[in-house]
Amino acid sequence: MDKLSKEEQLEHLQEIRMLMERSGKFLSLSGLSGVGAGISALIGAFLAYWRIGMYTSVGRGGIMINSVERLMWELIFIAAGVLLLALFLGAFFTIREAKKQNVSIWDTSSRLLLINLMIPLATGGAFCLVLIYQGLLWMVAPCTLIFYGLALVNASKFTLDDIKYLGYCEIILGLMNGIWMDAGNGIVFWAIGFGLMHIVYGIFMHFKYNKV
Repeated sequence: MDKLSKEEQLEHLQEIRMLMERSGKFLSLSGLSGVGAGISALIGAFLAYWRIGMYTSVGRGGIMINSVERLMWELIFIAAGVLLLALFLGAFFTIREAKKQNVSIWDTSSRLLLINLMIPLATGGAFCLVLIYQGLLWMVAPCTLIFYGLALVNASKFTLDDIKYLGYCEIILGLMNGIWMDAGNGIVFWAIGFGLMHIVYGIFMHFKYNKV
């Protein structure tokens, strides 16, 4: 009986520990948020590829010097649009999931998640602006992937552990893009990392955690 009692006490302690760990994490992330972000990224990659192709065809195989700045601003606007759409879809599906679970969308765990996500993201965004200022445009795509991956790994301590594996994949893709930086490769890696990987991850997370 004493041995059984000790085993029961150990089980209770393990249950308490699991509850404490869960209470410190934001667990209402929706897999559909990842799918929405991935589709948004693929749309953005298609638009960027189309615009680059238009400028290249006008320049007969190369982009004219006086068109580089205009193209750069178009690509920045496309990226900003993709970001806003992805954020809107992410917020929509996450709020819906939180309501379904009857939990608060804004508490200590969600604040910690946001802070740990934004520090690497803001740093990466600032660094990318420096690269654009210095004219190192081909470095922007790999840097966005790497810093985004670091942000996911950093934030995974305050949400579902699975998100860190997406972060590892993003970092690896960014490093691969840094090795192969031929013309057009940035868009391809960007579409894979922010597009296809988000869709695959979102579908996996939806059926693992958000099944209706």
